[in-house]
Amino acid sequence: MFEINGWIDRFLGALTETFAERVWFVGLQGSYGRGEATETSDIDMVVILDELSAEDIRAYRAMLDTLPHRELICGFLAGRSQLLRWEPSDLFQFYYDTKPIIGSLDELLPLLDHSAVRSAIKIGVCNLYHGCVHNMLHEKSEEILRGLYKAASFVVQAILFRQTGGYISRYEDLCSAASEGEREILAIGRQLKTGGACEFERMSETLFDWTRGWIEIIK
Repeated sequence: MFEINGWIDRFLGALTETFAERVWFVGLQGSYGRGEATETSDIDMVVILDELSAEDIRAYRAMLDTLPHRELICGFLAGRSQLLRWEPSDLFQFYYDTKPIIGSLDELLPLLDHSAVRSAIKIGVCNLYHGCVHNMLHEKSEEILRGLYKAASFVVQAILFRQTGGYISRYEDLCSAASEGEREILAIGRQLKTGGACEFERMSETLFDWTRGWIEIIK
């Protein structure tokens, strides 16, 4: 696995050369941000400019094409004004899962109130419920099921934040703090992520039952 800090230094150099003083924030998300990366992990970079145009998107794309490990680079690019007006339930995960490199996202904190966290949970479980049912009926795809369980882990983080008041990012710490139902979701998600056997019907039913339960109780 390559050395991420050296890669980030190169990324920042290219970013400064491309956008100069227009960079408002740079951060790292995902496995590298949590210190859980493997050789195949994506490099989830967050870049917020003073504003964003279609021309900026093309310039950023061309910049990324000059960097090593281009196939692994993903993440989020936006303008500051749009981010500050974003749907708060989306910003909850975004804020807490982003490791700052340049600048701060603390301007978002006033938006991340109890209502935003509640909405993050409600919207998350509703989307998972729909995706799970649709997949069981139509695609019957193990790959889609893996993606649903990955998304479910983010909902578990929101649930535990609502219960404890603290954001937990690492898998082991999540498992320690979670209740039995959430621990089962996390365990299946980890099994699927690490290449374990996919028991499609059982795992789909487990996810369906979990989301159905949360839809009925979340207030």
